[in-house]
Amino acid sequence: MRVCFLSEKLCALKIGGAYLGFVDGFERTTELDPKDGLFCELSPCDGEFLPLCFRFDEAFLLSPPPQAELYYTEQGVAVYLSGFLRADQTLRVLKQERLGGSLFTLTRQGKLQLALDNETGFHLTELPDCFETCTFSARREGFLLTAPTAFALLSHSGELLLLNEGTLLESGETLKAEVPFHDSLGHTALCEWREGKLVNCSIRAAGEPTPATFALALFESALIGADVRPFLSDALAQKAGSLKEYLGDFRSIVLTDSPEKVGLVYPRKERVFDVRYYSVELSDGKISNIKPL
Repeated sequence: MRVCFLSEKLCALKIGGAYLGFVDGFERTTELDPKDGLFCELSPCDGEFLPLCFRFDEAFLLSPPPQAELYYTEQGVAVYLSGFLRADQTLRVLKQERLGGSLFTLTRQGKLQLALDNETGFHLTELPDCFETCTFSARREGFLLTAPTAFALLSHSGELLLLNEGTLLESGETLKAEVPFHDSLGHTALCEWREGKLVNCSIRAAGEPTPATFALALFESALIGADVRPFLSDALAQKAGSLKEYLGDFRSIVLTDSPEKVGLVYPRKERVFDVRYYSVELSDGKISNIKPL
C-alpha cells in the first residue's frame, strides 16, 4: 500500500526501527503492508515535543488514534499527524487575573489550560497555544479572551460559547471580527456575534483567479459559501445555487497534478476521510462542465 506521511511539525520518521527521513507539511511517500504491523515513530526535531508512536496495521487503518487523521486517496492513504504533547510536563502558571468575583488562572502542563473560579464553581478549559498571551475582559454574557490571532467567549459557568481564529475589530455589545479562510483567493469573512451566536457574515476576496486556478477557486468558494457564479459559464451559472448539494458534504480541497482536477475531502468516520475527485472543463475562460471521476 502506498502511504503518504504528513505532520504539523518537522519530524524524523522511523519505521520498523529504520530511519526513513524527515516528515513535515509536504508529502513523504513509502510502501507499507499493514499485515506487517510495523512500528512507526515520529520525533519532532525541535526537542520540545514528545514523539508520536503507533503500529501501522489493519486496526490503525480502521480506527486511528486521536493524533492521526487518515485520508484515503486514489493512490493509497495519507496519514496526517498532529497534537504532539510537550516534553516538559511541569505545571507552570502563565497568568492570573481577577475580574470581579471571577479568578482566571492560565497554566501550561503540556497543554494550555484556563481555570475559571467563581460562584458557579471551578471550571477548566483547554485552549489553543495562540491564547498563551491572551487578555481577559468581562461582558454581559461572560468573558472575552483576546489573542493576537484568535478570540474566545466564555460563559460565567465556564462554557466555551465561541472559539474562532481571526482579528477582533469591535468588542462592544456586538463582537465583530475578520476571519481568514486561508484559501487561494485570500477570502475573509466579516462576522458579527451577539451572545455567542453568529448574526451576520459577509465574504470578500482579496485576489482574482486565473484560468489555471479556476477549479480550485470554484470548489473553495462553494465550500465557504461564497459566490461561484463568476467562475461558471452562463448555462452553469443558472444552476449555481444547487452546486453545493451536487457536491455533497465535503470539508476541504486537495490539489492534484492537473489544474483541472481537484480532490474533495469527505468524512467517513471520526478522523477518517475519503478523497473523491472532480474535473472541470473550460470554455471561453469559464467552467462549462463539472464531473466526478
